[in-house]
Amino acid sequence: MATFLYKLGRFAFRRRGLVTLLWVLIVCGVGAAASSAPTPPTEQFSMPGTESQKAFDLLEEKFPDAGADGATARVVIRAPEGKKIADEKAAIGELLGELGKAPQVSGVADPFTAGSISEDGRTAYAVVTYGVAAPDLTDEAHDALTKATDRARDGGLTVEAGGDAVAIEQTMSGTGEQIGVLISAIVLFLTFGSVLAAGMPLLTALIGVGVGVSAITALGSTLGLSATTSTLAMMIGLAVGIDYALFIVSRYRAEVGEGRTPQEAAGIATGTAGSAVVFAGLTVIIALGGLAVVNIPILTKMALAAAGTVAVAVLIAVTFVPALLGFAPRRVLRVADRRLVQTKKPLSARKLRKSEMKAAKLAARTKPNLSTRWASFVVRRPLGVLFLAVVGLGAIALPATKLELGLPGEGTMATDTTQRKAYDLLSDSFGPGFNGPLTVTVQGKDAAAAGDKVGENLKKTAGIASVSQATANKAGDTAIFSIVPKTGPTDGETEQLVKDIRAKATSLEASSGATEILVTGQTALFIDFSQTLSDALLPYLALVVGLAFLLLLLVFRSVLVPLKAALGFLLSVSAALGALVAVFQLGWGAGFFGIEQTGPIMTTLPIFMIGVVFGLAMDYEVFLVTRMREAYVHGASPKDAVVTGFRHSGRVVVAAAIIMISVFSGFIFETDDLVAMMGFGLASAVLFDAFVVRMAIVPAVHSLLGDAAWWLPKWLGRLLPNVDVEGERLRRRLQAAPPSPAPRSTPDHEGDLVH
Repeated sequence: MATFLYKLGRFAFRRRGLVTLLWVLIVCGVGAAASSAPTPPTEQFSMPGTESQKAFDLLEEKFPDAGADGATARVVIRAPEGKKIADEKAAIGELLGELGKAPQVSGVADPFTAGSISEDGRTAYAVVTYGVAAPDLTDEAHDALTKATDRARDGGLTVEAGGDAVAIEQTMSGTGEQIGVLISAIVLFLTFGSVLAAGMPLLTALIGVGVGVSAITALGSTLGLSATTSTLAMMIGLAVGIDYALFIVSRYRAEVGEGRTPQEAAGIATGTAGSAVVFAGLTVIIALGGLAVVNIPILTKMALAAAGTVAVAVLIAVTFVPALLGFAPRRVLRVADRRLVQTKKPLSARKLRKSEMKAAKLAARTKPNLSTRWASFVVRRPLGVLFLAVVGLGAIALPATKLELGLPGEGTMATDTTQRKAYDLLSDSFGPGFNGPLTVTVQGKDAAAAGDKVGENLKKTAGIASVSQATANKAGDTAIFSIVPKTGPTDGETEQLVKDIRAKATSLEASSGATEILVTGQTALFIDFSQTLSDALLPYLALVVGLAFLLLLLVFRSVLVPLKAALGFLLSVSAALGALVAVFQLGWGAGFFGIEQTGPIMTTLPIFMIGVVFGLAMDYEVFLVTRMREAYVHGASPKDAVVTGFRHSGRVVVAAAIIMISVFSGFIFETDDLVAMMGFGLASAVLFDAFVVRMAIVPAVHSLLGDAAWWLPKWLGRLLPNVDVEGERLRRRLQAAPPSPAPRSTPDHEGDLVH
């Protein structure tokens, strides 16, 4: 792989105009496709194989009219203190009339005729039905709803609205992401000391994200990819895109500093650092793609879209980055180093080896950098560092034992939103279970009679507030009725109620003459959704850890190195989940992050985080430990190899981690709960993995293991293919090759000398 990428890097450097033109055509093509694509659909939850999804599918078949996809708004009205809804009949009639005349409205249910008035007579609700789905509502329709409710409030009524027809207020316009990119630019400049070198990873990452997000938008209506899918792909693609380019540019500068021509340096950088980039990208792609085995469509789409964006980032890093280096081979260097490219002649293999030995001796005499000093400290006190790191991460992970999973709804929105106010009004006036009713489907020859028998029997079940009359379809073979629980949709008692009803289904079928009884509704679907993901969490974690072990076994040809990497990954993921639960669920420091409403952690988040963090953790493991292994196989002692690896890669890994943390942190203040939680969780995971696991635990463990860290049974070594991620075989091949005549130097339009 290293040899192939070496040739690819040299080709891209030499044919930079052609490579750039190809990427420009790709960007323009996907951009044009995205601009002409239909609006992406809204997020639809489905849970194949669960009882609730089976019942939903049955309802669509047996009650097609009830499955209309028109948007609805539930307008909740409360009379002023000391008055009843009946006293405000004229004002409410005026409100209903205005709502009925609004654009795209197909009907309004009068609470006085529908009986939707609370027992105390102070609260009522009216259901406004629209003729189009929520994504197709116009701004005029949203404005008309808002103006009607505002005028009713001015008249003294308390009026709030919920439902999918109510527009969700957006308080962010990408400011967080912009701040993250700005911080990334500053870190890159401090790392490289060159504006051009700092801008190159940002440019290529933005192009990669643009291609990925545009492709998602273009395929959105065809594959059912929502706007949230694009946001998550942008978050991950931007972070890895910057990092992958950073590693290749950094290696290029190091190779030029050792006396190689720019073209040769670009080839070697792509062959060595590019090999690590390809491997790291594959780990992310495989981990994300593996989420498809959970068999949840929404999760699969998010994961595959993000994986596709990561694949684009890898392709750009190994093709477009060396091409851009070809346009400015000197300007990506520090000012003090630029003369080297112009004055140095290409070195033969023999002179190059001597130059490397001199550089190593010079580095030994110069003042060690911060990474070297830190690694030296760790190898002197490995037990203390290891103990503090493991105990610290373990303490942070403790809140994860209280993890509660759930899905977002109006009950989890900020308390100042109209949707949340309407939710609370309904809960106070009609009971907490009113916002999460259950739907029971009953199939049989006389479904209506069977449904009534089932409903009468279920009224005796603890936790049920009310049961409605059964309604049969036209064919009479299926009936439905609603159950209002005494507890809210996210309460544990409601989940237990669903389990109790399902447990009674078999006996109820025998006593009522029904052939099948199913429990569904949005609340039941969310319960099944959470349960399925909870059940899949540990198996998927085992799959990812096993995959990490096998991949690192191939890369490092060691048994203990992948074992250490996998255990470190578990530590960083556990600590990140603990921090996530502490802030978003338990509310510790929630005000600092602008979190107004705490609640269960998004159901899809933990398993999605495991896949993403796995790939990111392996990034740092590969880029750091490959340098350590390279020093070890060249004869360095285990502890010296640790210090050497940190001297070459520590600063770059730290810069890459800061960049990822900055990018992910920019999404914490988004209004979308999933995006905010994902940003916080990934930022925390990178923080713990890069600065605690890779920068502290890894050198400590390698120091304690010594030579045993690189042990591999001979029989296993013969079986495993040598993927040569660090490019050792490539380097031996280049050193053994006879020196070639120096190519003629030709100035480009910028004044750089291109060799």
